Amino acid sequence: MPEHATSRGPRDRRRAGLAAALVTAVAGGVVGVAAVAERSSGTTDPHATAAPSVQSAEVVRRDLSNSFTAQGHLGFGPVKQLKGKGTGTLTKLPANGTATERGKALYRVDDKPVPVFYGDTPFFRDLKKTGLVGNDVSVLRGNLAALGYDVGDEPAVRRSAGQGRVQGATFTAPLAAALKRWQQHVGIEATGTLKVGAVLVLPGPVRVSELKAQAGDPVAEDILSYVSPKKVITVPVDAQQVSSIRPGDAVTITLSGAKSPGMVTAISHAPSDEPGQSDAGDSSKTDVTVLPKRPSDVAALEEADLPVEFVSEIHKNVLTAPIGALVALSGGGFAVQRANGELLRVQTGMFATGLVEISGQGLTEGLAVVVAS
Repeated sequence: MPEHATSRGPRDRRRAGLAAALVTAVAGGVVGVAAVAERSSGTTDPHATAAPSVQSAEVVRRDLSNSFTAQGHLGFGPVKQLKGKGTGTLTKLPANGTATERGKALYRVDDKPVPVFYGDTPFFRDLKKTGLVGNDVSVLRGNLAALGYDVGDEPAVRRSAGQGRVQGATFTAPLAAALKRWQQHVGIEATGTLKVGAVLVLPGPVRVSELKAQAGDPVAEDILSYVSPKKVITVPVDAQQVSSIRPGDAVTITLSGAKSPGMVTAISHAPSDEPGQSDAGDSSKTDVTVLPKRPSDVAALEEADLPVEFVSEIHKNVLTAPIGALVALSGGGFAVQRANGELLRVQTGMFATGLVEISGQGLTEGLAVVVAS
């Protein structure tokens, strides 16, 4: 229901003018709110502050968001260590900067190639007997299929007594035959079985950043360190802000004043080994990994400190007005004033970038409201 002043009409209120701005803290920011004031008499006070000028603005329906900016470091992401498995002697190592490829050898042991597969479970046991079930078998099956080999059908769901469904794929005869064909193609002894250390499992494509071993060293040692093959931005974010961030969130990267889109790919509470990251040892910070969506924008940069803007909150399709349109009511709460002086009580929501989310009876998109300036 529209709210009207009881002692004076709209014309009298306009003649009285708008009083000084009230400073109100809202949503972590300080905003000015114009208050309607009434005088008890027509006497002019020579010491009174001049009434601010007024203009009108339309109520607009839009998406409203709050954001914050944090400084990040462009590089190849956190450095991770690779330790070899199995037995034997390293006989050939990759050069720094080498990028891995699925199914291709990364190094050689006893002059035999050690190819790379991608997955989340290493080969922790020898795969010799058909019927074995596990996530390591799933990694084998998935990689051979990705390389174009016919791995056969997966058997019906198996269950373990009292434990429900068994996790992982089954090492079947067709899968063993596909493994044997692949071994022949890459120059590994074609047995149709797999020993620990014969194939290296990595979480995905990586880039060799530094060698830790040399030819002649035992394989079961730290061999090398690696990073992401793509340039990413590592951003330390305050603990109270990181809760609003999710993998897949869109962000905005600032490059020499220009804006470039990015995407959050990972959030890690582990200390960062990223070079140049001054906050890496700060336990109150969480490292957020951001991937530039236009790699060409950062192609000419080896390393750089770049601001990254995160959207912390968004309200979609809401009615908004300039913050200066808010009128503080004497009984509490807020209103907006129409051009004819009528006050419409409103409920306020998010405050962002000079705008406020409003709702209430009589509010419509395109409604003209008075704004103090």
